[in-house]
Amino acid sequence: MIKDKFQNYFVITGGPGVGKTTLLNKLKNTGNHIIPEDARHIIQQQIQINGEALPWKNKTLYAELMFKASLETYQNVNIDAFDKTVFFDRGILDSICYMEMEKISISDEMLTIARLHPYNEKVFILPPWLEIYEQDSERKQSWETAEYTFDQMRKTYLNFGYKLIEVPRATPEERCEFVLNNI
Repeated sequence: MIKDKFQNYFVITGGPGVGKTTLLNKLKNTGNHIIPEDARHIIQQQIQINGEALPWKNKTLYAELMFKASLETYQNVNIDAFDKTVFFDRGILDSICYMEMEKISISDEMLTIARLHPYNEKVFILPPWLEIYEQDSERKQSWETAEYTFDQMRKTYLNFGYKLIEVPRATPEERCEFVLNNI
């Protein structure tokens, strides 16, 4: 039986400012393949060019770019990673969730694309954690929005049939160990 490559694709998700990037850096330091978040890259790029595709300017354009980038990232994962564990800093469904939260129209084609590009059924979700939450020039969401985003991410991934594993609030090393023990 040939193993589907997506079985090695794990999503790390949650609201903003919950420690995803720190956890992913720890996972990378243990030799795992990491796929960086597309949303932050889009924001940085749009700020640099004084573009409109920003969540505080044109949410629809931002969401479309985020969806497209997430799909391209998924499709471009290096073939060398076929037998290796790959951790994604957010997945395609994070874009779908964002569109739902912002009441942006989601086409049937987008939903089909999301279903045709699966990840491992185990999705790691990091809960809101006020003690580590910080805003910055690219993360402007309020704490309330961070909590709401977590709830909506849970619903979105569950609605698509994924099994959520909540990563405990702990040190980055403990979180890394928890994820590795659960794959």
